[in-house]
Amino acid sequence: MIEQLKKLYEKRQLIWALALSDFRKKFVGSYLGIFWMFMQPIVSIVIYYFVFQIGFKSNPVKDMPYILWLMPGIIPWFFFNDTLQSGVSTLISYKHLVKKMVFRIDILPIMKVVSSLIFHLIFIYILIVVFLLFGEQPSLWWLQSLYYLICNVVLVLGLVYLTSAINVFVKDMGQMVSIFLQFGFWIAPIMWDMSMMPVQIHWILRLNPFTYIVDGFRDCFVYHAGFWTKPVWSIYFWVFTCIVFAGGIKLFKKMEPHFADII
Repeated sequence: MIEQLKKLYEKRQLIWALALSDFRKKFVGSYLGIFWMFMQPIVSIVIYYFVFQIGFKSNPVKDMPYILWLMPGIIPWFFFNDTLQSGVSTLISYKHLVKKMVFRIDILPIMKVVSSLIFHLIFIYILIVVFLLFGEQPSLWWLQSLYYLICNVVLVLGLVYLTSAINVFVKDMGQMVSIFLQFGFWIAPIMWDMSMMPVQIHWILRLNPFTYIVDGFRDCFVYHAGFWTKPVWSIYFWVFTCIVFAGGIKLFKKMEPHFADII
């Protein structure tokens, strides 16, 4: 595994070049270009704000506007959702590279994650700007979001390795991932707070690894709590994520010799 990571690190410049190219492809050919990439997430946030804050009159959490509580939870989901949704078809989309014998296919999932990460970092910057505009004071706790960003990247990268490899052989994987993401959005505490649920089932809800990431981003921007205050769930998250990551890479490498023949 370490040797594999070292080889991938040596290809970092190629990964970055491919990621930039993939990022540009998402908005090339449209008149408003990158504007459309921001519109859908922003419109979603505004709609949820009006439905839950204005319509349902949800109580502000920790005496702050609902939108400030919502954004730290939903922005990590935008990254996870976009990366996995597009990542599942990575090998199919880049079949011209897969068929090249000299090309390292295993950098394609990383490229897809880096491509989505560019957009995600811009949105984290927007998140910080919104907090400042609402009068929130800058805090060192915000720096902890880098840790949860790494959590998100490692988890979704493992899933992209896993699903993109299976998708070559099982064409229904894309539809399965879409259903999984729709279901996952509502079972994670993105739109609702954990305190709304009975205490007896909290441990079940926390078995969802993305709950750890959502709670973590809110700990950074809303509650100002450290990840070390949840040692059990931190250990659980990393054990789960490492299993997914290692399993995804192992399956990818096992199926890799057959990709060019099937695609």
